[in-house]
Amino acid sequence: MRYEGSCHCGGIAFDVEGDFASGMDCNCSMCRRRGGLLAFVPRDQLSLKTPAENVSTYQFNKHNIEHHFCATCGIAPYGEGKGPHGTMMAAVNLRCMPAIDLATLTIQKVDGASF
Repeated sequence: MRYEGSCHCGGIAFDVEGDFASGMDCNCSMCRRRGGLLAFVPRDQLSLKTPAENVSTYQFNKHNIEHHFCATCGIAPYGEGKGPHGTMMAAVNLRCMPAIDLATLTIQKVDGASF
């Protein structure tokens, strides 16, 4: 299925294709503070609908993931990085996709703090 997502103000908007039945709740220092609920898809399944200039980026620790956020409203709708096998991946924040019913998702706890 194809879903729309965005930050709060709409400065960053995207379409993403995937079947989202579960989300990852990570406890790394970033996710714990941000409160995102993540799902991973191949990067080519995410299409940015707004100018790339609207996207601010933060990296930390090993700099493996580009954590994208909106400089206007502060919401982090997605990130990008290489998966374990070198494939480019996107981590979409399911909380930024209004058509996703969060109550129906299976939540997987991830111990990102130990990575």
